[in-house]
Amino acid sequence: MNLLKQHSFHIPVLGLGYTLDTPINVAPYGISSVISLVDDKLMEQMREFYCNKFDLPFKAISDKVEDFRAKRITLYLNMVDDLVSAKVAELKKSAFEKGSELEKYFNMLPDFSAVKEKFNLGEKSRQLKSELSTWIQEHLPVGDIDVNIMTKLDKVNYKDGEQLPIEFNDAHAAVRGFAQSKLSSSLVLSAGMSPRLFSYLERFKDFFPDADGTLKKKIILKVSDFRSALVQGKMLAAKGLWVSEYRIESGVNCGGHAFPTNGVLFGPILDEFRNNRDKLIETCKSAYEAALGKKNLPVPAETPVMKVTAQGGVGTNEEHRLLMDHYRMDGVGWGTPFLLVPEAISIDQKTLDLLKKAKEKDLYFSGLSPLGVPFNSVKWASMSEQRLANAAKGQHGMPCTKQYLKYNTEYTDKPICTASKQYQSKKLAELEAQNLPEADYKRAYDAIIEKECLCVGLGVSLLESKGIQIGTSDKVTVCPGPNLAYFSNEMSLKDMVDHIYGRKNVLDDRPRPHMFIKELGMYLDIFKNRLENYLRQPDDAKEQKQLKAFQKNIMDGVAYYTSLFKDKKQDVLAQLEELLNSYPVIKHDM
Repeated sequence: MNLLKQHSFHIPVLGLGYTLDTPINVAPYGISSVISLVDDKLMEQMREFYCNKFDLPFKAISDKVEDFRAKRITLYLNMVDDLVSAKVAELKKSAFEKGSELEKYFNMLPDFSAVKEKFNLGEKSRQLKSELSTWIQEHLPVGDIDVNIMTKLDKVNYKDGEQLPIEFNDAHAAVRGFAQSKLSSSLVLSAGMSPRLFSYLERFKDFFPDADGTLKKKIILKVSDFRSALVQGKMLAAKGLWVSEYRIESGVNCGGHAFPTNGVLFGPILDEFRNNRDKLIETCKSAYEAALGKKNLPVPAETPVMKVTAQGGVGTNEEHRLLMDHYRMDGVGWGTPFLLVPEAISIDQKTLDLLKKAKEKDLYFSGLSPLGVPFNSVKWASMSEQRLANAAKGQHGMPCTKQYLKYNTEYTDKPICTASKQYQSKKLAELEAQNLPEADYKRAYDAIIEKECLCVGLGVSLLESKGIQIGTSDKVTVCPGPNLAYFSNEMSLKDMVDHIYGRKNVLDDRPRPHMFIKELGMYLDIFKNRLENYLRQPDDAKEQKQLKAFQKNIMDGVAYYTSLFKDKKQDVLAQLEELLNSYPVIKHDM
């Protein structure tokens, strides 16, 4: 009895803490989500919280214990899996009870799911009810408990002043923590290629197929273009590692760190994946089978599943359907809007209220991240307010307590964080000595002090929402994408799911640009700012060449959208024309 077509969306990782326990809330309803594996200290606090809540045994893992980071991650993920399993068992027991959790499960399914019809008929037919009840016990889909590792965050660690072997680096230990857990789910790798981390995956059997060709642990790559997907997918396949899903992320992003392209727009990127998916599968398949043969591992009889999904800036069912139907995506990530769904994510009330009020002018592409990667943020977040107040008093930088983003070796042999007091005092002293003109000094000064302690700020809201004791700082960093501007109300999980599937509209009544147009506007802003900087130093031949390529990519994308929406979506074409008219700089003669 093949009843169920599962949900066509997932909830991507949101910061360090906002989705740390999201699977506990949504996986029992068949919804997949992603946990960040950056902060093992935060996971340890949450493990203690849930063990106390459900009267489970808890023994803390001290940072003095060997391999404590990996062990903390493994125990947290095992606990999440246990809690989800317990919730699913309770949900199954409630079959056919009016107002039950199982009824809630069915009511959130896409309308095209046959299980709804069967469920309703089951109330009338004793035989079908028995058949459906058996199927529910054996086959009811549960959402995946996926995990995310930013490959850039692979800090070297030390013990008693001695550098530890590479397997104790942050990202490596996180891989080990996931690999040694009992989860059967996916590792989402983001923030670029890491050959040494890819090689480390080979040490764990769960990433390789068993005798039946089944993968207990799967690999998902977040990518921004087809070439990157092909290169990384082939590299992993040559190690006998199959990429089960490529998640294409637009420049608008789902929130948090953004990785904009050099002006190549989302639509053309999606089109390239649609047209070349077979090439991606066949290229990886041949390398994969050859590698498995060399390792004397079973070669699956059938080509493993390779999904392609998309995320970033999606806000309506019409856009969701465009990705699913026109671009033939296997699923769509909905991130930022879920920041207004406390039933699904963990957020404190003050920050939730801030996000409900945030409009276009309040949401911006910032330089907050110590990694030097653009970061989506919102004005008036409490960590930013505190940072600016401290800077006004001459107190620049923050204590580096968690140390996950120590990345810079400009002044030291060992990496330090650019948001730290140690770094900013040195950088500002260097700036003072340059005797720059006032405008140039102000630009440089603002860029230095903008760096923020994300390690602390992105976890505080989670702790506050759970009533867990907070450390030295109670200030919050929050990471919404610009799409938040059009969602202004707190929502239930069902409200949000109904909106995704077009059964309800939770957007406010202000005009909202199409997701493709919103991304284009972001790239036009980037081009304008880069051009202004270039014109102050017009002898930079490398930047001139890159700007020419950026400009061409944007104009190629505009031509693509003009063709795509011609005779179909006049409102989108009108938005496109209005946007281009407001940025005459795009036609600057390079």
